[in-house]
Amino acid sequence: MQGDNKAIARTISLIENETGGYKEVLRSLPQNNVPVIGITGPPGAGKSTITDLLIGKLKKDDKKISVLCVDPSSPFSKGALLGDRVRMNKWYNDANVFIRSFATRGSLGGLHPKIIEITELIKATPTNYIIIETVGVGQSEVEIAALADVTIVVLVPEAGDDIQIMKAGLMEIADIFVVNKYDRPDADRFIMNLEMMRNYSTAHNDIPIIKMIATEQKGIEGLVSAIENKLALKNNRK
Repeated sequence: MQGDNKAIARTISLIENETGGYKEVLRSLPQNNVPVIGITGPPGAGKSTITDLLIGKLKKDDKKISVLCVDPSSPFSKGALLGDRVRMNKWYNDANVFIRSFATRGSLGGLHPKIIEITELIKATPTNYIIIETVGVGQSEVEIAALADVTIVVLVPEAGDDIQIMKAGLMEIADIFVVNKYDRPDADRFIMNLEMMRNYSTAHNDIPIIKMIATEQKGIEGLVSAIENKLALKNNRK
């Protein structure tokens, strides 16, 4: 299975469907330390576009990237509604990029019910980064914080007023805030309020706020730098 994307995909299906023997497969996996980057935020914030840009930046120097995209479930088939995944089509034939979309299958945490097991499987493959993009269902997505080494919360200027920002559960899980589409009206006021909220709480005052216009590739270098800094800080604490 090492480096064989088709074999990896087949094994993921075995775990998803709880096919006989899948627990033995999981028990046999080696323990590898691969950084997991979680990307979450409300629908329409630009998570898929940012994931696409991150793939391009992180795969430099022949790095291998694995991307797990969790999509809303179809109410009829329970399968994934792929939506914005077309933006990542250019990577599907790249030998250094593995992409798999999943349905939530009714899970309320914004993730697939077997996402932990699947992530452990991916860690056992020759990959340098794992990116997990959640479904974007709002405050219930906090599960990603327990799984990711770095959690990126993507917001847009029209995300809500000051009170809604303060109440949002997503604010409690961020390692990095991204304000995407910052060229929109009221972006400066939104960012100022976000900074005030961050600075008010000692738990949040070291969280970077990255301004991006993802469709124009603006701000991606700052995001990559913030991710690398957070990962380095986490490794130093171990």
